[in-house]
Amino acid sequence: MRFLNLLSIKTKFIVMILVVSLGAMWASTLICSSSGKALLTERVYSQLTSLRAARTYQIQDYFERLVQHTQTLSDDYMFIAAMKEFKAAYAELTKANVPAEYNTKIDAYYTKEVLPRLAKTTKGKPLIEAYIPNKTATRYLQYNYIAANSNPVGKKFLLDDAGDKSKYSSVHARYHPRFRNIAERFGYYDMYLIDTTGDIVYMLSKEIDFGTNLIDGRYSQSNLGKALADSLKAKSTEFVEIVDFEPWQPSYGAPASFVASPIFEGTELIGVLAFQLPIDAVNRIMTNDNNWQKIGLGKSGETFLVGKDYLMRSASRFLIEDPEGYAKDLQNNGVDQKTINKIKEYNTSILLQEVRTKSADAGLAGKEGTWIINDYRGIPVLNSYAPLEIDGLKWVIIAKIDVSEAYAPIDHFQKRVLISATLIMLIITLLGMWLANIFTRPIKTLMAGARRVGAGEFDTVVTSKSKDEFGELAKSFNEAVGSLRNHANLIEQKNRENEKLLLRILPAPIAKRLKGGEKNIAEQVSNVTVLFSDLHHFTQLYQLMSAQEVVAVLNEMVTAFDEMAEKYGIDKIKTIGDGYMAACGLSVPRMDHEKRMVEFAVEMLAFVRRYSYEKGLHLDLKIGINSGDVVAGIMGKNKMLYDVWGDTVNTANQLRSACPAGAILLSQNVCDRLQDLYEFEQVGEIQEPGKQKLVAWQLKSTQQPVTAKATKEWESDK
Repeated sequence: MRFLNLLSIKTKFIVMILVVSLGAMWASTLICSSSGKALLTERVYSQLTSLRAARTYQIQDYFERLVQHTQTLSDDYMFIAAMKEFKAAYAELTKANVPAEYNTKIDAYYTKEVLPRLAKTTKGKPLIEAYIPNKTATRYLQYNYIAANSNPVGKKFLLDDAGDKSKYSSVHARYHPRFRNIAERFGYYDMYLIDTTGDIVYMLSKEIDFGTNLIDGRYSQSNLGKALADSLKAKSTEFVEIVDFEPWQPSYGAPASFVASPIFEGTELIGVLAFQLPIDAVNRIMTNDNNWQKIGLGKSGETFLVGKDYLMRSASRFLIEDPEGYAKDLQNNGVDQKTINKIKEYNTSILLQEVRTKSADAGLAGKEGTWIINDYRGIPVLNSYAPLEIDGLKWVIIAKIDVSEAYAPIDHFQKRVLISATLIMLIITLLGMWLANIFTRPIKTLMAGARRVGAGEFDTVVTSKSKDEFGELAKSFNEAVGSLRNHANLIEQKNRENEKLLLRILPAPIAKRLKGGEKNIAEQVSNVTVLFSDLHHFTQLYQLMSAQEVVAVLNEMVTAFDEMAEKYGIDKIKTIGDGYMAACGLSVPRMDHEKRMVEFAVEMLAFVRRYSYEKGLHLDLKIGINSGDVVAGIMGKNKMLYDVWGDTVNTANQLRSACPAGAILLSQNVCDRLQDLYEFEQVGEIQEPGKQKLVAWQLKSTQQPVTAKATKEWESDK
């Protein structure tokens, strides 16, 4: 404001035009931006929700077809016959003779191939004894189809006949090409035929679980073991079990999910058919074959699945498109390096990327909706979420896009508006300068007349042909009586200000009496409740804060106390340092003065605790309350003070001194009056040197163990 006073009227006029014009443009831009942003947000949410619904349908349809196909195959004659033949062939191998070279070859394979791979994904050092098979049939099969198989790891399934001339290899040579063709055609990663005893009598991929037992073997507690256990309890061929993704040790910790169905011959359960689901099939649906932009997800949008353990069930777009950038984002978001290394090792975020967001929580709780949150990379996104209902699975499907990309059109609009506004402001400035010259001509005439009057030419008369405000100004200039009126108004204004100041110092009734002419105001008042409070640990703040900061804290608290006092009809008497004194029923008689004061004290205590918690301080209040008769009056002349005296005041102060931090102590008479409204606990007798004993009661509802604990810890640290 002082700067504006230094400017000429001409300059102020130009500034006024610029401010008004700028304000109008800013308001228009804000309205347009807000409306556009709201419409754009609604459109993006609608698009994300549509994509989410489409992906939900596709995933549900995929699993429904998967269930139907597994049901169909488990009831197919070929699979029934294969189950019987593989069981019989496997049973013969339990009595087979395993040559010493078989064992040597198996041991070498596990030592050179299996254990090094497991060491990369298993906690601690894997021991060969924990993984190498010990059953005769298992060792026989793993030698011929894994250890002695010349195909590399991941291609062992290419071997049709081990050439050992066993009955098992004869059965395998007939069925394996057909099963491999089914798996390739329908996209299954692996296929199992499992005996009712838990033995894996056939396995397509020939990994290290081939020939093992899923009931009492190493993998009995796996998700495949669970699927087998549930399938063996089934009563019909229509039963199908889907188990969620878990790290699968035979695949060296890679995520695996299975679908299983019992195989019946007539009414007899003879085994279980199981397929290991391909990760790629789910990913193709969720990523649209890695074509996110074609479905309107731009450069940062994606849809993905989250399991009940808050881990992904489909791959992250950012891992697929930019693995290094994705790893950097995770590192910046606090993800541990071990998890990041596993994501790089498996080249997938499934079962590794945690998505512990509000959307995941809401979706797992069965809710659906949209909002803006930070995603698993810590980046703000527009988000649409919903639960995904699939038998045996509890997943959440999420569609999202980065806020920065979604709002890019608005940002572009704002930049264009800024450029246009700059050009418009330049034009307005030139126009304002021209108008200012026209506007200030009458003012210059008045200024010349004022200078002549200042030089002693009192007969100067300013004339103006203008009929507008400038004409009125010239007329007023010639009328001296206007100045007297201005002085009278100024005096009245000062009187009002003085009255307001007096009301801030004294209660309204006392101020009115003082204004009426009374000089010595002193009186005895009955039925008054007095409160003393003291800020506990306030003096320690000087060790932690500057004087300005300490005073600012005290000012905030006293201001809050004053507002509370006004709310409850309580008179503030004074503050002494960090102490606060107030009385109720003093200037205005009140029947419920004790109750008002207790409610005021409780609110003071709650405010100090909340304030201390928010500011990271360790402050608390000690409050003493007493009621009775007091003497009140005004002291001083130049600096007046309204104060109260008497035993009632001294007792309240004594209670405050004996009060523990974070509590409210009350006298016997206050307790007697309020015992039907509050719960009190007797503290006992308080005896201070030279003072009378008194019984103190503590308001029980004010106990706060957390605050007390924090204060104790603060004192011990100090």
